[in-house]
Parts: sequence; C-alpha cells; structure tokens
Amino acid sequence: MYNGVEIVPIQFLKAVLPDPKSLGENYKGMTSIGCRIRGIKDGKEHTYYIYNNCDHEKAYEETGTQAVSYTTGVPAALGASMWAKGLWRGAGVFNVEEFDPDPFLAELGEQGLPWIEEHDVNLEV
Repeated sequence: MYNGVEIVPIQFLKAVLPDPKSLGENYKGMTSIGCRIRGIKDGKEHTYYIYNNCDHEKAYEETGTQAVSYTTGVPAALGASMWAKGLWRGAGVFNVEEFDPDPFLAELGEQGLPWIEEHDVNLEV
C-alpha cells in the first residue's frame, strides 16, 4: 500500500525511477564488484578475492546502458544459459552458489566481464 493505494512494487518503481538507459550517456568511471573470502583450510587461514571492474563508457558504447546495467544483465543471462545448456540443473530449488562455478566463470570473461583472482592477500579495505 502507498498513500492508501494498492501498488505492484515493480510497476511503482518503473513509474518513479528514471529509465536506466537514460543514465548511461553521462556516467564516467568504473564499477568494481567482487567477493572477499576468508577461511581456514588445513589449519591455516587463507584469503581469496575475486572481482571484476567494468568501464561505464565502454559499456555504454557497446550496449547503450551504463556498467551497472551491464554487470547486472550479463550474469543473469549467462545463468539462464547455464540452465538451458543443462549445466545448472537439479531436482528442487537451488541458489546459484550451489552450482559449479567453472563453466560460468569460463564464459563470463568472453561475455565482456573478465574477472581477477587474488589468493592470500590482505582483504582489509
């Protein structure tokens, strides 16, 4: 409910937020999306950092959208592709983290989102 009116959240957001395509032309800089992981293996602490940087201007030149849209859409489309190819399937409901990441990561770079890995580095920001 919003101001006494029942709404559909996605329709409401579409009505009040700018079209993401309209934002891309003026964006400068890069996104940086990653996972910082710390854990214990064989009694010793290890760290792992995997990340991707995506340039807003290059994404806009290629797709007409800024890098935020690009880095949101490409992984989702690739996940659907993994399912369609039979690489990510099983009985029941799964989180994407439960599937084998190797075929996804192998194709992610080819789809314009190359990733970088760092092992046993300081993860503090």
